[in-house]
Amino acid sequence: MTFRETLQCIVENVEGGIGAVIMGYDGIPIDEYIRGDAPYDMQLLAVEYATVLKEVKRTIDILKTGEMEEMSITTERTRILVRAVTEDFFIFLALDRQGNYGKGRYLLKRDVPKMQESLR
Repeated sequence: MTFRETLQCIVENVEGGIGAVIMGYDGIPIDEYIRGDAPYDMQLLAVEYATVLKEVKRTIDILKTGEMEEMSITTERTRILVRAVTEDFFIFLALDRQGNYGKGRYLLKRDVPKMQESLR
């Protein structure tokens, strides 16, 4: 299964899924799947959050608290789930505010090992 197919499977199988991107902490996307009716510019959202994640990752490294696994950001209109894939890449999943957060977390955790293998 390609990255795009995996991302599409995640977005289409979670209620409220808007889009998903696999990208590097440098902000360069590898692949993405975004619903046609996405209310946001997903590429811009992912790139801007990549900047924040890079700083979080740097802080985790300085504090030596282990590798980052997961992070979430909830705003008035959206939920962002981030799951580390490797030391260099992460998956970014955007859900609408009423989306199924628990299922989104489950699908990311389930599919990350497949992506890790593809990136090695």
